[in-house]
Formats: sequence, C-alpha cells, structure tokens
Amino acid sequence: MIRALYSSATGMVSQQTNLDVIANNLANVNTSGFKKSKIEFQDLIYQSSKLPGAEVGGGNQIPTGIQIGHGSRVMATSKIFTVGDVSHTGSQLDVAIDGQGFFEVVMPDGSSAYTRDGAFKLDSTGRLVTSDGMVLQGGITIPPGTSEITIAPTGEVSARTAGGIQAFNMNLVRFANPSGLESVGRNLYRETPSSGAAQQGQPGTDGFGVLAQNYLEMSNVKVVEEMVNMIVAQRAYEVNSKAVQTADDMLQISNNLHR
Repeated sequence: MIRALYSSATGMVSQQTNLDVIANNLANVNTSGFKKSKIEFQDLIYQSSKLPGAEVGGGNQIPTGIQIGHGSRVMATSKIFTVGDVSHTGSQLDVAIDGQGFFEVVMPDGSSAYTRDGAFKLDSTGRLVTSDGMVLQGGITIPPGTSEITIAPTGEVSARTAGGIQAFNMNLVRFANPSGLESVGRNLYRETPSSGAAQQGQPGTDGFGVLAQNYLEMSNVKVVEEMVNMIVAQRAYEVNSKAVQTADDMLQISNNLHR
C-alpha cells in the first residue's frame, strides 16, 4: 500500500505537467505560426518477485511472472509541425508557408533562429524584419519609394520603384527532425544536434513548401481537441488522487486492528 501511494503520486505529477502543456497550447491558439506540443509518458521501473520464464523443474517454465510497476513520468514534449490554417490579411509583407520550411532570422547576438511566423515589417533602413525587429536572413532591403512588393510562391521578391524593378530571393530552411528544435519563445526555434543541420532551399523545390503572400499561417491548435485532452487529464488526476486516498484508508484500517 505504501508503494501505491508513491505510484499514484507520480501519476498526479505527470497529469499536472500534461495540463501545463495543454494550457500552453490553448494560450497560443491565436499565435501566428505556433505549433502545438504533445506530451509523451513512460512507465517507471518494475519490482519483480517472480520472473516470467523462470524454470520450475521438470523442464517447465513460469508463463507469467509477478511485476509491480512504480508509476509514470513525462518522457518528452514534442512539437507537432502540421500546417495550420491560413488567414488572409491583405498585407503585402505577410507571408505564409504552405508545406515544409522555416524562415531564417538573425538574432541580436548574430546567431540564427527559425520561425513559421511570416508577419514581416520594414525597419528604418528598409530591411525585412520580424515584429521583434529581427532581420530576415538573405539581405532583402526594400528601396525607398517602392510602390508595390510582390512575393512569388517560389520566393522571388520584386520591389517596383519609379526607377524600375529590384529583385531578391526569399529562401527557406528545413530540418531532418523539426521536433528536435529548441523552442525559445517569440515564435522562434533554434537548431540542436537532435534536429540536424539546417538545409536551405528555394520554396517549391525539393520538398520545400511554397509561399503565399497576403496570408498568415495560424496556430495548428484545435480547441475542441485540447478541451477533450483537458478532460482526460483531469479525470486521470482525479483517479490517481482517489488511489492515494484508498491506499491511505487501507493503511488506517491496518493501524486500527486490535487483537
């Protein structure tokens, strides 16, 4: 019964973390380019008092043993990189990625970060930047007096000015294991040894997604799905707490035994 107390406690801790993940998903339901997280559980070590397959003499073996587990723990939280719904904004600097790929931006310390949020702006020098002012990798600088900006699905950027048209290229990057990227907040990810090295390419080629100007990719969080997950987590937490209470009641009965 003491083991039941600790096993149920691990279950309650796991479900509390599960609720934290669900709450973060719901909090970002309107965050552009946000990718929901999925929690994964793992059972803990087992105490074996009788091993399956043990010899009992005469060439006979025990078909099943006695193994008692010690609860569960959170093994991982992985990002789900399915493409979210796209929303028409009408802004010529808003770009959605339909398919695989990330935009590469330059962090303040000079390192690279990656995002699916294509809500770009222009800074004082005409460079394409994120809402936090991080410069889009590739050196795209829109000249003063530009009357129209066109971004093709394959990444060609054309800026029409009185003196003609200036052309740039907007490339994408991808990873062998995008779920291995490190989430750093502000809609940004960083490369890790688990994600693999960034692979750069042109949109619409070699499996890269295409670009959609005047659109933004919304979060891929499904509210109904997360609400169902929340109910399941709540009930799992409740039943684990009930197991703690039951084990405590059984201990109390044992303590109150009289000769």
